Amino acid sequence: MDFRGQKKAERLYQVLIVCFSIVGFVIGYVTQQLSYSVYCLGAGFVVSSLLVLPPWPMYRQYPLSWLKVGEEDAAAAASSNPKSNKKKHK
Repeated sequence: MDFRGQKKAERLYQVLIVCFSIVGFVIGYVTQQLSYSVYCLGAGFVVSSLLVLPPWPMYRQYPLSWLKVGEEDAAAAASSNPKSNKKKHK
């Protein structure tokens, strides 16, 4: 999942939870049953989890390009290791 996909998934999650919460509140208020509100919120959680948690293709439209580690870069990284440059003090 790329960064834009993460933003899209987070936004979708927030919108779904808020919408199901509002609908659940209205249903619970009209029927005077708190359990209906909780069931509606639980259904919203399940729906949003199914839409957000798997790595769907709509979240992977802009793949990240990672830098390759070359031999010079690996040698420079090994020589700049702070543990290898420390001198023992007596």
